[in-house]
Amino acid sequence: MLHGPLRPMSSLFVEQSPPMSATEQLLNRQEIATDLFLDVREDAGVSEAEYQSYRKRIEALLRRENAVVVAHYYTDPWIQRLAEQTGGYVSDSLEMARFGRDHSATTLVVAGVRFMGETAKILTPDKRVLMPTLEATCSLDIGCPSDEFSRFCDAHPDRTVVVYANTSAAVKARADWVVTSSIAVDVVDHLADRGEKVLWAPDRHLGSYVQAQTQADMLLWDGACIVHEEFRASGIRDLKRVYPDAAVLAHPESPAAVLELADRVGSTSQIIAAAASMPQSTFIVATDRGLMYKLEQQVPHKRFLEAPTAGRGAHCYSCAHCPWMAMNQLDNLLHCLEAASNEIRVPREVAKAAMRPLDRMLGFRRAQQPSAVA
Repeated sequence: MLHGPLRPMSSLFVEQSPPMSATEQLLNRQEIATDLFLDVREDAGVSEAEYQSYRKRIEALLRRENAVVVAHYYTDPWIQRLAEQTGGYVSDSLEMARFGRDHSATTLVVAGVRFMGETAKILTPDKRVLMPTLEATCSLDIGCPSDEFSRFCDAHPDRTVVVYANTSAAVKARADWVVTSSIAVDVVDHLADRGEKVLWAPDRHLGSYVQAQTQADMLLWDGACIVHEEFRASGIRDLKRVYPDAAVLAHPESPAAVLELADRVGSTSQIIAAAASMPQSTFIVATDRGLMYKLEQQVPHKRFLEAPTAGRGAHCYSCAHCPWMAMNQLDNLLHCLEAASNEIRVPREVAKAAMRPLDRMLGFRRAQQPSAVA
């Protein structure tokens, strides 16, 4: 549950929850709507023949529209396969946007959640950005409304505002820095070395992890990913008893108790790299199950197990898969190309303001890796 900004971090525990806020009510309505959408599609499995039919029609439309598909690691395997086989790209949100920026296509079809489409539009304002559905959102985005966040920032003008990429364009526009999970520790460590105090949003688990790694003075917004928050240390310990030689790979949006059990903590790309380089043959993976497609593709000789999302007595809300990512399907991707629908639009002034903290992060990464092309 999301209850507004936290005080400066002295522990990982949040006080007793007050009545449901307007933000929580919105999140609850979004979850119900998504559940209804997925219930309707529950038995709508796709055969290989149906996939090939969709692919043929979509490829023709991609050529007609001079378009390319960029998909997130957490989308359905059929969507990831389609992106790869039609000349597109599968990656994390920032790399999706950078691929789209550098590609010759004039239309980007972003299969993911809404903030990913916005990020692509910010980086490529002159390109058309379409999405299979505009209903696919993110609990971190919903839980950090731009007006509330702006007031929070105004109340702490002495702090450098650092926001995670999983935020709306309007929240990014209010920030000094935008970071991904792969670079968050390095950026905050850099700011701490300069004596800067940090206001962090929106994921409290990732923020707590960054604070523990850097010892920075951080004020945390109280948000969470509904997928990663459900991983349970007790469930992982139980699974480790069955697979004692398995290594645990965890995304830093997971709770601290889960991260303490991890052999490696990292972003989606870092998890894939760790699985390839580590000597273990079996891995327990604490992130969205959509990543299993890419893990099994890139490291086919190893075994990957989903980390449990419920300990004893717990209830599974997401079951290790983002319900909004699951809204990206072959039929609505086809439709958005046929109808040129679900176009992402970001007001020019918002995009311009949001580009500044993104540029700051990209410049920081270039300085870290001089040979990298931003």
